[in-house]
This record gives sequence, C-alpha cells and structure tokens, in this order.
Amino acid sequence: MMRRAILLLMLGAGLAVFLLPAAASALPGDMGGAVVAAPQAPAPPSPPSINIEVGGTNPDGSRPASSLVIVLGLTLLSVAPALLLLCTCFTKVFMVLGITRNALGLTSMPPNQVLAGLALFLSLFIMGPTVSAINEQGVQPYLAGDKTQSQAFRDGVEPLREFMSGVTREDELALMIKVSGEDRPANMESVPLTTLIPAFILSELRAAFIIGFVIFIPFLIIDLVVSASLMSLGMMMLPPVTVALPFKLLLFVLVNGWGLIITALVGSY
Repeated sequence: MMRRAILLLMLGAGLAVFLLPAAASALPGDMGGAVVAAPQAPAPPSPPSINIEVGGTNPDGSRPASSLVIVLGLTLLSVAPALLLLCTCFTKVFMVLGITRNALGLTSMPPNQVLAGLALFLSLFIMGPTVSAINEQGVQPYLAGDKTQSQAFRDGVEPLREFMSGVTREDELALMIKVSGEDRPANMESVPLTTLIPAFILSELRAAFIIGFVIFIPFLIIDLVVSASLMSLGMMMLPPVTVALPFKLLLFVLVNGWGLIITALVGSY
C-alpha cells in the first residue's frame, strides 16, 4: 500500500511539472508573457443617405445619358398632339376630308376615326422628307454626342421652318407680325416660331376652306336639280336630300373623288 501511494505521488508530481508551464503561458498579463488588448466600444452607425445623379452626358462625355434621352422622349410624346395639329399638314387634310363628307350629305360615314387615320397617314406621307431632315440634322447628331441640345434644336427645327415658310401666305404672316407689335423682320429666317406657327395655321385653314368650296359646288348643283325636279313633279313631301344622295355617291365614284382630293392635297405642298 505504501508503494502504491508513493508511485501515485511521483506520477502526480511529474504531471504537474509538464502542465504548469502550459498553464502559465495561457494566463493574461505578465504571468504568461502575452499582451491582450483591451476590448473597445463599437463604432456608432453612419446615418443613411441616398445619392441620385442625373448627368447630361455619359461618363466619357461623348453621348447624352440614357436617363436624359428618356426624359426628352417623354416630353416630346406629351407635346406630340400639339405639334401634329399646329406644325404639320394634318389640320388641312382632316378638314378637307370632313368637308367632303358633309358635301356628300353623309353625317357619320366614313366615321371620324377613319378620316383621322387617313389624314394622319397622308400627313406622314407629305411630311416624310421634312421628318427625315429633322432626324438627320438634329436628332442623330445629338444622340451621337456631336451637338449640344441648343445646337441640335436650332439645326433640327430648320427643315420644319422651311416647310411652314413655303406654305404660309404673306398676308397671314404680316397680320401676325402686326398683332404682335414686333418690328418687321429682315427675312423669313428671322421670324420667330411664335409668330410663324399661327400664321401657318391661318394659311392652312384658308386653303382648306377654298378646297372645300370647290368640292361643294358640284354637289350643290345636284341638290338644286333634284329639288327643282321634285317641285315640278309635285313631290313636295319627299325630302330632296334622300333623293340626291344616290346621285352624289354615283358622281363621286365615277370621277374617282377620293383620288382627286388626295392628289390636290398632296400637290398643294
């Protein structure tokens, strides 16, 4: 028993010799020789922020930014109806087609949608060269970064100005200059758009009424002949409009009325 106790004491002493240095190295401070940094408080969080940058050009400075192009496109779409009505031949074409329908004595045929669609595509056909020139001189150079916004607008509006100047009558232009109280411009290029566009619309309305008057004459003659014939036959209770309508349609089809009207409209430009 004494031997076993002595062996256990010797074994415990040997283990203590090997374990004490390792335990001492793990102690903090000077006991283990290692330096342990004191814990620090966490840094306060930074306040949230949102930055939105909309530049006029791409980072390389060569082309306009896509966001700016989208904004300009949406703006153009919002004013497109006004540009279509006031700066193109749509108003004149639509009015002539409407007067033709009234001269035939038809109140709802063709429908307004059909007349508006026909007037729209005729306007695109007539304005095709002008729109192409605007695209080549203003839109494409701006998208390519060759011109600024002001340069693109100035060069792109020139084909439209030439179109309106070639159709506008001098009387309407002089009237708008007199009403505005401005000095007489030296040439057509110096006339501002705010004066040229109303003068162009007045000229288009005048031309549309003249064409409508010429269209009304043959149909008015048919109405007079039918009314006189019914009066001579004693058929006063029969509406002359009902009897004259088939003869108007027959005359309009025989002379190819739509073709003559479209030819006259396109030829006026």
